[in-house]
Amino acid sequence: QVQLVESGGGLVQAGGSLRLSCVASGSTFSFGTMGWYRQAPGKQREEVAHIASGGSTNYADSVKGRFTISRDNAKNTVYLQMNSLKPEDTAVYSCNAIHGPYPYWGQGTQVTVSS
Repeated sequence: QVQLVESGGGLVQAGGSLRLSCVASGSTFSFGTMGWYRQAPGKQREEVAHIASGGSTNYADSVKGRFTISRDNAKNTVYLQMNSLKPEDTAVYSCNAIHGPYPYWGQGTQVTVSS
């Protein structure tokens, strides 16, 4: 059974940094595109960034230049380095991974940025 487990969230002051990790397990086959999404209170979930298995990346305009997504295919792990954090980055961050025809989701990790 495929599982995604995130870690690295927490409370940080504006201007600070956090690094999120998401480990995918439960399959001997590789994962396809992996990504990070976030949902703030009262708002819809939005994609933050994604990275294809070959390494190509895409970012939401709101995080370009501040966040960096990367992955380690040998470890089935995707990372999100978040720098210059702003209060508006506060949200629950969830990772997503495509495995075969299906998307899988982690349980989410809270990121809170204080002003």
